[in-house]
Amino acid sequence: MSLLIKGGTVVTAEKIFRSDVFCEKEQITRIGPGLEAPQGATVIDATGKYVFPGFIDPHVHAYLPLKTTTSKDTYETASRAALVGGTTCFIDFCTPERGQDPRAALDLWDSKSEGKAFCDYSYHLAVTGFDARTASQIREVILRGITSFKVYLAYKDSVDIGDGLDDVLRFARENNILTMAHCEDAAAIDALQKKLVAAGRRGPQWHYVSRPPEIEAGGTRRFLEAAGKAGALAYVVHLSCEEALNEAVAARKRGVNVWIETLISFLLLDKSHAELPDFEGAKYVVSPPLREKKNQDILWTAIREGVVDVVSSDHAPFDFAGQKSLGENDFTKIPNGMPTLEDRVNLLFTYGFKEKRFDLRRLVQVASTTPAKLFGLYPKKGALRVGSDADLVVYDPDYVGTISRRTHHMNVDYNPFEGQVIRGRPLTVAVRGRIVVREGRFVGPVGWGRFVPRGPCQPS
Repeated sequence: MSLLIKGGTVVTAEKIFRSDVFCEKEQITRIGPGLEAPQGATVIDATGKYVFPGFIDPHVHAYLPLKTTTSKDTYETASRAALVGGTTCFIDFCTPERGQDPRAALDLWDSKSEGKAFCDYSYHLAVTGFDARTASQIREVILRGITSFKVYLAYKDSVDIGDGLDDVLRFARENNILTMAHCEDAAAIDALQKKLVAAGRRGPQWHYVSRPPEIEAGGTRRFLEAAGKAGALAYVVHLSCEEALNEAVAARKRGVNVWIETLISFLLLDKSHAELPDFEGAKYVVSPPLREKKNQDILWTAIREGVVDVVSSDHAPFDFAGQKSLGENDFTKIPNGMPTLEDRVNLLFTYGFKEKRFDLRRLVQVASTTPAKLFGLYPKKGALRVGSDADLVVYDPDYVGTISRRTHHMNVDYNPFEGQVIRGRPLTVAVRGRIVVREGRFVGPVGWGRFVPRGPCQPS
């Protein structure tokens, strides 16, 4: 199986140049002008198109079981949506219940993914409790190539790490693990939620009030102080606001090894969406919440200036009817999350690059190469060079379309970006040299996606 992409404008994290790209045996084998295809090779004319390395989304909930419901996507539907949107590899979160053996949780996630994914994937391990027994079990998980942890400083009654944060960070440093954190304050949120519900403030608009910016900022400060003390590598997930950004920047100046992620939703949506009448606001209930609109320019600038390192999706799809509606009389029961996996790259291209907020190299950095380096995938993934996996996106910059739930591939009954215009889309997508999207339409075979064991973090 060989593939030749001819005449495109190749875009990497370092440079932009006209070139052909030839792939065989699942890898990129030649890059240069005037390449000839051997007999039987598939040839793609990329004249007038960009050729990107496959995009990587390091923050996806392809399988997300909650106490009352489970996210709608499967590995089949999530990976199909990812590919149509140009994402060729994503990282899900294997999340043991408190007290559960992490190895048993890993077996469960494997049962959901093996033989079902269309794109490549990996897992982060969520650490929901920590003691000597857990540490021994986690070491076995690390040997499987899972080299990142996530801890929650939120969700008091389920996954909050509580007093175990320092122990997890010390263990992570000793084992060269990157630790991600959901930075809030579980106890403070719990108290605010109970107060609001008791006062009859039960609609979706009160979700924001229960998780104000100062709670996110305080959680960010707590996590990064602990990471600095432990000498651990730290990654702040889904940072939403100026207050938290200031804490992360201050920690970086103190010498803490910290990387910052924001979400495509925080760049384009704001708290007014969660205030829509007739319970429509429930579609936009996420944690941390959508913030004041003023934060959007701050985050776009932070991306351009290299302060924010990664833009991900935090894809967590729950139907409006039957799932979000579980919280119709109590916002604390609304499943948190939005379906955003499919649209991340197109929205970044349209509202980031085409609005002149950053250049194409920066797009590749925040949505492909930096995630690959931080999460131990580089240069197998996140690179367009000889020897890398032939994960490639031929991108049409002249396409104009409109996002809609009627045409998206995610298995959910609404789209938070409904009606947003996009100016550009993936035309052809290959995973390890196999074409899985052609003319913008999914054509890939079930089971082509593989679990990818990862190496250690490679700070740039």
